[in-house]
Amino acid sequence: MAGSTHGCKNCDELAARVAELEKQLIAIQDELAKAQKNSATSSKPPSSDITNPPAKRKKRGRPKKRKKGGQPGHPRHQRKSFLDEQIDRILEYRYDECPCCGGKLRDNDRDRKKHQQIELVEQPVVVEEHQSIGQTCVECGKTHQCPIPEDIRKAGLVGPRMTALIGWLKGVCHMSVGNIKKYCRDVIGVRLSRGMIQKLIGKVSQSLADPYNELLAALADQSHLNIDETGHKDNGKKLWTWCFRAYLFTVFKISPSRGSEVLIQTLGQEFEGVIGCDYFSAYRKFMRLDENVKLQFCIAHLIRDIKFLCIHPDPENQRYGIVLREHFRKLFQTIARRDEFANEETFRRSLDRIRIDIVCDATFETPDTQHANNLAERFYQHCDSYFRFITDPAIGPTNNVAEQAIRFVAIHRRMTQGTRGEAGQSWFERICTVAVTCEQQGRSALDFIQQSVHSFFTGEQSPSLLPPAAADTS
Repeated sequence: MAGSTHGCKNCDELAARVAELEKQLIAIQDELAKAQKNSATSSKPPSSDITNPPAKRKKRGRPKKRKKGGQPGHPRHQRKSFLDEQIDRILEYRYDECPCCGGKLRDNDRDRKKHQQIELVEQPVVVEEHQSIGQTCVECGKTHQCPIPEDIRKAGLVGPRMTALIGWLKGVCHMSVGNIKKYCRDVIGVRLSRGMIQKLIGKVSQSLADPYNELLAALADQSHLNIDETGHKDNGKKLWTWCFRAYLFTVFKISPSRGSEVLIQTLGQEFEGVIGCDYFSAYRKFMRLDENVKLQFCIAHLIRDIKFLCIHPDPENQRYGIVLREHFRKLFQTIARRDEFANEETFRRSLDRIRIDIVCDATFETPDTQHANNLAERFYQHCDSYFRFITDPAIGPTNNVAEQAIRFVAIHRRMTQGTRGEAGQSWFERICTVAVTCEQQGRSALDFIQQSVHSFFTGEQSPSLLPPAAADTS
């Protein structure tokens, strides 16, 4: 009996040991799966894939090689000819005599071939000298000197158009001060010091202050916004650049915080619109603080988390992830076939049926694992915030528009390595806002900067970046 009891005790110890080792193995596999996350299975940036690239997919069959040039069905694009008022000079070519018989020739209006050509002028700048002439009155003998106009004095050495060009090169084209100096020397034929170029950039920044502040104030009145944020460095200090994307304009704002207080300061505590965003905690906290605000969480971010479950070593997580992935694949296939539905109501009902299937499978067939439970809890607490795009077509299912807008900031950050001080931050906010908004509205950023600089020098009202309807109501 004693030996039997001792044997049972050993078996219990071994079973406990095996259970403990299995628990440790699951934990190790989970940590390994987390370490192998990439941009396709998490919110990590694609740049992180350089050090940890995802596995290459096997090609199915032999890929078809496309021919060079335009593809079948692609409409041909041809540049439109310049209008007569856009042409600066016309050169005409004639024979002195008939090439066949040497006879006299006369013009006819039927045959006239045109070839238009663009060329740079040899000296693209005009140097002006403004002289204040002293004058003496012949009656009273007093001497007077006519003052130089204030806008000329305020502009200084460089006029408004060239000042705007330098600001455009620095902000929109991401050029360094050194490269702008070379451009002015080699292309324009003018030598400017680095200090002068920095002063000109400062003038452009001041001219954009009013248009920028006007857009910033208009954010609180928008019915739909997409918001994202990215890192920003200022003299090595970590800051955050926030992107607020409205329907027809975009605003960038630099803040030392990534928290919900930035949303409160920018949008106020009574914001009543819909915000498209990712699942970051600042947005959820803002929603709790402001009961009027509604969120649309990015489905693309959610799908990355689902893909992570599909490749997780735990079979239960894989099964759960595959079920959800198929539901969302069906959802986006339905969105892609939108034109095939009889009307908008039928299309929305179809999306709503898929939503019900997703929520049911996500909440009632959840395996007892940490990752699956976390995902199921999201659906349970924020079901409306994941599928609000079904009932509100004005907001999209993803936050792609904000991420596309913030790409301009990421490129600028990579080229310039951040900013140095508050003046640099203000310049960065304003020029990025102008560049992305003008692109969004289909207008020239250079033309807008020129108008702003001219208004700044002359003291006139600054131009507006607000859409006409919003500008009329403000």
